[in-house]
Amino acid sequence: MITWREEFRLGVEEIDKQHKRIFDIANEAYDLLKDEFHLDKYDRIVDIIKDLKNYAVYHFDYEENYMKSIGYRKLLSHKVLHDDFKEKINNIDLDKVDENQDEYIKEILNFVVDWIESHILKTDRLYAEKDLKK
Repeated sequence: MITWREEFRLGVEEIDKQHKRIFDIANEAYDLLKDEFHLDKYDRIVDIIKDLKNYAVYHFDYEENYMKSIGYRKLLSHKVLHDDFKEKINNIDLDKVDENQDEYIKEILNFVVDWIESHILKTDRLYAEKDLKK
């Protein structure tokens, strides 16, 4: 289970709320992985991937507009990271998902957890600290 901790809080209320939603999606994947009674998980995995894809687009647009509004100078390099995330999600091979469903859920979880740890804790923190110094 992926738990929101205070260290993830950036101090930008709406963005913190959106980051919590990403945790929720990751936890949906975790719950599905642990569900021993759900033998064919394909449809649910596809739904989780869609949720992650759609929410990432919404969140990244919001975050990029926020960075623009505070004059964050590293916006373009930050946007590249967002684009890489979207590309990874868009290039998921659903045939491979169906071949080994639990393994693919683990891959999604690892990807999201790595993203949370590297992106929110390090990269996002940079613009939040810049804004808080104003």
